[in-house]
Amino acid sequence: MEIFIGLLIIAVGAFCQSSSYVPINKVKDWSWESYWIVQGIFAWLVLPLLGAQLAVPEGHSLCELFGSNPSAMGMTFFYGVLWGIGGLTFGLSMRYLGVALGQSLALGTCAALGTLLAPIFTGHTADLTSSVIIGVVVTLVGIAIIGIAGGMREKEQTVSHAPLNGEEAGNKTSSQKGDQKESAFTKGIIVALLAGFMSACFNIGLAAGQPLQFEGVDPMFASLPATLLVTLGGFCTNAAYCFYQNSRNKTWGDYGKMSVWTNNLFFCLLAGALWYSQFFGLSLGKGFLTESPVLTTFAFCILMALNVTFSNLWGIILKEWKGCSKRTITVLVIGLAILIISSFLPQFI
Repeated sequence: MEIFIGLLIIAVGAFCQSSSYVPINKVKDWSWESYWIVQGIFAWLVLPLLGAQLAVPEGHSLCELFGSNPSAMGMTFFYGVLWGIGGLTFGLSMRYLGVALGQSLALGTCAALGTLLAPIFTGHTADLTSSVIIGVVVTLVGIAIIGIAGGMREKEQTVSHAPLNGEEAGNKTSSQKGDQKESAFTKGIIVALLAGFMSACFNIGLAAGQPLQFEGVDPMFASLPATLLVTLGGFCTNAAYCFYQNSRNKTWGDYGKMSVWTNNLFFCLLAGALWYSQFFGLSLGKGFLTESPVLTTFAFCILMALNVTFSNLWGIILKEWKGCSKRTITVLVIGLAILIISSFLPQFI
């Protein structure tokens, strides 16, 4: 029963994360870089700090905890900085490869490497049992199938929106366009793999931060101080990029638009809270999985798989799959079913 509760909590966190981009649509009159960093203040600073306090016994402090192991603190923060780079390059991979292939390749790489490399980098290779590895493989199969469905959707929607005349935009030859497409594809593959690896550093950071917990702390809250350090590192990366974009695009004035501050602050807070829920839920959920070392090791992969699942369910709700053939929807459903099965599979192998 506890295992079911743990998985349910992780699933709720994944659903919240998949919903976190909905409030962003309500932000008014701000550029991307402005609302991204403001929601990041809540998602990566304020809420993780509040969450980490749950792991601090009365009479102690986070400063005391972090100061007791500077090496673990530094490595956890460093992996957070790398994770921040992964988040920024994630969007670039979709620009080159399209949403379906870009998202599938990046998230698949993140899920697999995050699960496999965390025990390797921290010297706990014994945690990588055959059940965990099989679970990772099945997850990758599910994500790949959803990627195929996404590719089918893009082709069908491109055909349905194709121009009626046969004119080509511009004066480039078909050979030149083919070369550009091949170049963009190659760049996209490299960027997607980089984004996946860097994003996997979140789980590696959590593993590196395992020593950062007070003795006797509730297992449900044990990883929250490490989560704070990882998100702090990611915040630094994102802040540097967003402030650079504010300067480049001359959008510093967004922060002075007082008429939209109440609305934008509320929806940025909501978006940040929903986003942070995934890792708060991961910590709580793992607290219920202590009886299953396999699922504890596999928990990050479960979270990523469910993120993909719920993101695509939101896509259906928002009619992103409208007009697709039954064949495409069938492929999508098969992929989603495999991802759901992969969340439980390692426990039964």
